[in-house]
Amino acid sequence: MANTKAPQEKYTCTLSPALQKKAETELNEKSAWRDRDIQALRDMINARPDLNARTDDGFLLRFLRARKFDYDRAFKLLENYYHVRANTPEIFENFLPSAITHVLEKAIVTVLPGKDKEGRKLIIFRPGKWDPAAWPIYDNARTLILSMEKIIEDEETQVNGMMVIMEAAGVTANHAYHIGPRYASTMTNIIQEAFPARIKGMPTTLGRGMPAP
Repeated sequence: MANTKAPQEKYTCTLSPALQKKAETELNEKSAWRDRDIQALRDMINARPDLNARTDDGFLLRFLRARKFDYDRAFKLLENYYHVRANTPEIFENFLPSAITHVLEKAIVTVLPGKDKEGRKLIIFRPGKWDPAAWPIYDNARTLILSMEKIIEDEETQVNGMMVIMEAAGVTANHAYHIGPRYASTMTNIIQEAFPARIKGMPTTLGRGMPAP
């Protein structure tokens, strides 16, 4: 695996006082203990020379926040994060923005501007716009995960979370055939068990915000 360690950069909190309070109440994050908590997770990584992980403050803080500052659960999430990247080449090979422009141009994956009333970022996945003859389903998956990677850089989103909403409009039996159970299982595992974010929901709608029955 390529070296993924980044130079150490001291974390500076950019959260508003209200969000700092929310982080303390919901995530067990205490500003007085934050450096200690980050270092504790870093020490766990350093004790595993086989795990060639980034150890900069901001990166490790994503995992701590996603698991409410439980060191063991945050470390397991980080292990999973690197495991799926090493073992799911259909998604993580050529994991670059330049490799997903064709998906973005069709608006199959869209990050909505702004945030909802609870401060969450919303990602819309529209598989009905995808032509299965044009490219494999895993190009859509690569686009979704890259989009999530970008928006989780925002620490407000680390605290408030995100939602991944699937619009079912236009989905046919042909789409379902090409998606298949393996893809669904892989993506559910990555999003829920191997990505450092508070996933606040993955609902399905019929389009235009109408909930599916």
